[in-house]
Amino acid sequence: MPVKIRLARHGRKARPFYHIVVADSRAPRDGKFIERIGSYNPTTNPATIQLDFDKALEWLQKGAQPTDTARAILSHEGVMYKKHLLGGVSKGAFDEKTMESKFEAWKQEKSIKIQDQRNSIAKVQKDDADKRLAAEKEINENRLAEMAKKAEEERKAAEEAEKEAEAAEEETATEEAEAPAEEPKAE
Repeated sequence: MPVKIRLARHGRKARPFYHIVVADSRAPRDGKFIERIGSYNPTTNPATIQLDFDKALEWLQKGAQPTDTARAILSHEGVMYKKHLLGGVSKGAFDEKTMESKFEAWKQEKSIKIQDQRNSIAKVQKDDADKRLAAEKEINENRLAEMAKKAEEERKAAEEAEKEAEAAEEETATEEAEAPAEEPKAE
């Protein structure tokens, strides 16, 4: 029975989520499997991988063949490298202690790379948010300046209208004052 380590798709349309499974190669992609050894979520940035390291290594040593994508995931998590190092130990190239130290050094280097990547993504997102906030503030300031300008124009127009109304009232008052004075002359 040829055994494969592959991905079984789950999730809804356009939101994939995968289970990393050990299955018979003749079984359907999302069908029957022997064992679930992890999960993979490509929608997050960076992609989220949860893997039972020991089970994956055990299945690789038993002869399970990973698919291309599963191989990339196992490589990313260090399972393939650990299998390679265990092969060196079995051949006598180096001892187990050296193998563990090499693997731990690789693991630390990998975690530093991943953390740097997360930090750079967070920095880019923060810079983008700051730029959008600055642009929004600028738009709001322009809008407030326009509103203040309009309010000032309306205030000036209201003052002019008030002055004209006062002037018109004075004219009518003077005309009324002059008009009764002229009436007695006419009588």
